[in-house]
Amino acid sequence: MKNIIIGTAGHIDHGKTTLIKALTGRNTDRWEEEQRRGITIDLGFTYFDLPGGDRAGIIDVPGHEKFINNMVAGVVGMDLVLLVIAADEGIMPQTREHMDILNLLGIEKSIIVLNKCDLVDEEWLEMMEEDVREELSGTFLEHAPLIRVSAVTGEGLGDLVKEIEHQTRDEVVQKDIHTIPRLPIDRVFSLSGFGTIITGTLVSGTITKEDTLQMYPVGTECKIRSIQVHGEDKKECYAGQRVAINLSNVKKKEIKRGCVLAPLNSMKNTDLLDVKLNVLDSSVRILTNHTRLHFFTGTSEVLCRAVLLDKEEIGPGESGYVQLRMEEEVAVRRGDKFVVRFYSPMETIGGGVILEPNPKIKRRFQPEVIEELKRKEEGSSADVIEMHVKSHADTLITVSELAKLTALSLEEVEQDVKELEGQGSVYVFPMRKDIYVWHCDSAREAERILLKALGEYEEKYPYRYGIKKAQVQTTYFKKVKPNVYDRILTLLEEQGSLKRVDEFLSTPGYEVRKDKIYDRVSKIMLDTFKKAGFDFARYSEITCKDVPQEIMDDILNILLEEKQIVKINDEMYTLTSYMETAKEKIREHLKEDPLITIAQVRDMFATSRKSAKPILEYMDSIKVTKKTGAESERVAY
Repeated sequence: MKNIIIGTAGHIDHGKTTLIKALTGRNTDRWEEEQRRGITIDLGFTYFDLPGGDRAGIIDVPGHEKFINNMVAGVVGMDLVLLVIAADEGIMPQTREHMDILNLLGIEKSIIVLNKCDLVDEEWLEMMEEDVREELSGTFLEHAPLIRVSAVTGEGLGDLVKEIEHQTRDEVVQKDIHTIPRLPIDRVFSLSGFGTIITGTLVSGTITKEDTLQMYPVGTECKIRSIQVHGEDKKECYAGQRVAINLSNVKKKEIKRGCVLAPLNSMKNTDLLDVKLNVLDSSVRILTNHTRLHFFTGTSEVLCRAVLLDKEEIGPGESGYVQLRMEEEVAVRRGDKFVVRFYSPMETIGGGVILEPNPKIKRRFQPEVIEELKRKEEGSSADVIEMHVKSHADTLITVSELAKLTALSLEEVEQDVKELEGQGSVYVFPMRKDIYVWHCDSAREAERILLKALGEYEEKYPYRYGIKKAQVQTTYFKKVKPNVYDRILTLLEEQGSLKRVDEFLSTPGYEVRKDKIYDRVSKIMLDTFKKAGFDFARYSEITCKDVPQEIMDDILNILLEEKQIVKINDEMYTLTSYMETAKEKIREHLKEDPLITIAQVRDMFATSRKSAKPILEYMDSIKVTKKTGAESERVAY
């Protein structure tokens, strides 16, 4: 059984609510004011079953001009629209506005219902049909079937039901149940004993009882207590269904029409939108920069300013790239359709599609901005994800953050990232908690900058192994997390782009300089340390004529790195071979005697207490010995 959503549209008093009652046996006017005044103010919902077994949810959309915002909310998730035109009046101004809105929001399947046929004769009906067809020529309704009915007498209702079944039998667009669930809220109320209840059309995904979701843009977590679809309790609901959901953890006053229920951290609130905006042919307005507008998408209505990015103005029948700067936050997805109405007087002037739901502020008439928006308009979700990855060159971006920015499911993002990786467009770094993505262009640029810096450093400091790894991060990768930075270095090393020697990074073919200066300085140092024996020479007392201290320090570090010498403490150094000998002697002593003292070490190496103490401290550092409590005593580690 398919679930189909049918909407009605048309001018006030053309009989939409009466038609729905004739089809379903139910009155969709819920409020006392609606019934008293005989007009639909808010959205009404009901359903009926088609002869073939499919269930058709039906939405009664307000026809009065003042309630257009509710009309826009009602279009969300519709598969088919019944455009109701009274046979005694024909197409009226609100009928035309409804047609424009349906077209802007992407509704394609429609049936023209010529209602109140019992009020006119056959000749008038034929003339009215001709008028309607002429009015609709060139619109998306040009080839829509036209059915004559009388909601009051029941005439033609059977033909209408047959046409609805025909149009929805094979041709209804399959809803995407495999992406994140999104439920734009069109009603919220509370019932004693139940608490907060919301209604809406589930436009994508699946919601299951006991799920914990999030209410956007307010941010509140909500648990699904129960689900109803057309008045029946269900364990889950699917995209394309009209649903009522009982929520816990959230109060009625926290929610309003325009909120969206979706998974935790699956969307990102925004007060900026990049859009392609089309101004209606019929509009009498010219859209200029910074015009204030009413913005409608899903069930949201928000005031905004339109910043025209590629034109000075957009006239009737024209389109352009626009950044909408919202006066309240919304949560939307790329590809969502929208409508804009002039601020005052309130009239529909156009609409379009959201290209980027989480942009940065853009300046006007920037070629790179226009090119980016063209790509987003024409490209796939993988193209959009690639652009997001590219824009995070300095920080990298996680798959979960990409999902949040694009309002796609993790599975969809992972598939797109896998595709981009296969194309050689991105590098992927799976970490314990998330997957980081880096664009190959960003990697190449980082490599170029890093190699240039390493080359300049090596020229300036030829007696050093390169730049310290930590220094490279704080200078060139300061916005990247340390564990991700390690993965970047591993990638560059595996590609042969750089060389790593312990904690030093250098260009691939670089070797420290070992020239006459190196030979002379290293010989002086090694001879000094050798001659001092276990009395240890102080490094500060070693001098080498005509060699700057900085070069002396660098050559000392080479000897340390090559393990020819070891550092005893901040002042004392000695030959590695001496300390290896000391280590073996101390271990031999500890085999015979579990305790060794500073005095014993002094006698063992025929040195002073001043040198014996550093020997034991060094042994502590390499885990040969450890303190027992007394400062002068050690036991085996």
